[in-house]
Amino acid sequence: MTADPTPDRAVEPSAPSAPSASDVPEAILRLSRSARRITVLTGAGMSADSGVPTFRDAQTGLWTLVDPQDLATPEAWHRDKPYVNAWFLWRVHLMSAAAPNAGHHALAAWAHRPDTDLRIVTQNIDDLHERAGSTVLAHLHGSLFAWRCDRCHRPAPTPHAPAEPTERIEPDSCSHCAFGEIRPGVVWFNEPLPDREFTDAVQVCRDADLVLVVGTSGVVQPAASLPHLAGARGIPVIEIDPRPTEFSPFATHVWRSTAATALPALVAALDRA
Repeated sequence: MTADPTPDRAVEPSAPSAPSASDVPEAILRLSRSARRITVLTGAGMSADSGVPTFRDAQTGLWTLVDPQDLATPEAWHRDKPYVNAWFLWRVHLMSAAAPNAGHHALAAWAHRPDTDLRIVTQNIDDLHERAGSTVLAHLHGSLFAWRCDRCHRPAPTPHAPAEPTERIEPDSCSHCAFGEIRPGVVWFNEPLPDREFTDAVQVCRDADLVLVVGTSGVVQPAASLPHLAGARGIPVIEIDPRPTEFSPFATHVWRSTAATALPALVAALDRA
């Protein structure tokens, strides 16, 4: 994909509480109106206005001196399951307290427009897209709300998350096999991405009319390669992010705004057309 040396002038974000359809850049609106198959790639910036805690945000209190990369690994799990389990359940509690923002709701509304096939591929492990009413095609890094057995890998209910941080919580036993225990359904460091999710993500980046990249850094591989697959086929790719990213030079159009501001404005403009 060839980088555009003169991307669209960045649009300053309007107040998230009052997005305006008139703020949408004309080129972005034109592409969005004509697209029927839309693929949306979302990252941490998608949930930023919901106050979703990052790894570092959860690194408080009992875990102040602990590097998250020493907790989110298969090695850490097998070394001390109750300790790792307790940290992830604290993250479940923190994420459960967050609510979908206007950007999440806008994507759900866009998906319900006539003649629209909108596919969401996310790097986020929260469930805010689903709680806003969207169907997520692929959670590339897994989900904190989709736990499974560490032996037989069958799905299991999300364990109860205490409202106060606890240093150690014994993991639940698997109800399907004799030896397994229930672990978070996220992709840990040193683990591969789930095959089906990544294959589906590749497919919808290659067959889309339009790809939106929302709130991703463009650094984490292999997810960072996905929008380039679209660009290589001549599919327009729009980046929505308040700050420049590694992908910005390769985007067809760039809109410097937050997801919670830009997406509601864009859907409002589509509804007005």
